[in-house]
Amino acid sequence: MIASIRAFVNRVLGRGEATITVPSFDGALKPNQALGSAEALLECEAPEDVAVDGNSLLIADGPRLLRLAGSSAMTVRTFEQPISALAARPGGGLAVALGGTEVRIYDDVSVENPGRVFRGELHSVNALASAPDGSLIATDGSMVRGVDDWARDLMELGQTGRVFRLDPKTGAVTRLAGGFGYAFGAVASGDNVLVSESWRHRLVSISPNGTSKIVLAHLPVYPSRLAPAAGGGYWLTAFTARTQLVEFVLREPAYRRRMLAEIEPEYWVVPRLRSGNSFKEPLQGAHIKTMGVMKPWAPPRSYGLVIRLGADGAPRYSLHSRADGVNHGIVSAVEFGEHLIMVAKGPRRILRLPLSKLNAEVFA
Repeated sequence: MIASIRAFVNRVLGRGEATITVPSFDGALKPNQALGSAEALLECEAPEDVAVDGNSLLIADGPRLLRLAGSSAMTVRTFEQPISALAARPGGGLAVALGGTEVRIYDDVSVENPGRVFRGELHSVNALASAPDGSLIATDGSMVRGVDDWARDLMELGQTGRVFRLDPKTGAVTRLAGGFGYAFGAVASGDNVLVSESWRHRLVSISPNGTSKIVLAHLPVYPSRLAPAAGGGYWLTAFTARTQLVEFVLREPAYRRRMLAEIEPEYWVVPRLRSGNSFKEPLQGAHIKTMGVMKPWAPPRSYGLVIRLGADGAPRYSLHSRADGVNHGIVSAVEFGEHLIMVAKGPRRILRLPLSKLNAEVFA
């Protein structure tokens, strides 16, 4: 009863979850142009995820699995469905999620038959991570919408995301937690699991007994995949930034219903992985262009961001591609040798930045 009264008061006064304000990029998230200087390592048709396998880099490009060694990429194999997530196995081998509905475990990915296949409850698997005990952590974004229908899930205020532990030895699928506003990315953090909850703009730590704790909240972005960082801590990607216009639309149920029913999906007022390709795109307010020039501080419809987190989950520094940039829609980032490798879904590129240049003194 008290919670219902509080929710009603918040809606009337525009406070709490009813507010449309967005936290500013400040402190460790202070904007820069670091991603604008990243090297475009490879152009892909539909890049989704990356994983490091020994001395090579594995790339999910639609249904194709690519191996990048040096400057040349070769197709390892082509699956019957698009790859929705990858994870290298610590003892060798690869975990591959296909179409969000199944996960296959390969000791040798060039061999046709996998060693283990997980299906059952899986509906929208968008990220995989290896755990120290040999199991896999899988985030399942939604029980209702498919892995590519995330914008609709946001507009429907979806809260059906789940986190699973997959045991390749026994084939057991264990649900660790549910009720997430789109779970998109996880990483082992000691005995716990650190999870990105996109629609609630936060990171949540899940303990072995299933209890959860908010580690990082009120982010100005929609967080996505996580990966371990050398020396401790993590790399957190954010596939786009929040805007007041989208926050306003999320609080207007009648408008959202009509928009979903009557407007073509590419013109919905939703976050995007790329923008600026059509004059029909909804405006985000303020001066989108002045004297024909896009301003970096304009409210972004799409954005690129990678955050370096400490072992405690606190941001140390960040790498940006702002509203006037092109390297937007960063959905995956892993360390490979002396570089940070990133997937930019907006321009369909694999990006590379030398780790030696990425430190808190430069980007703080």
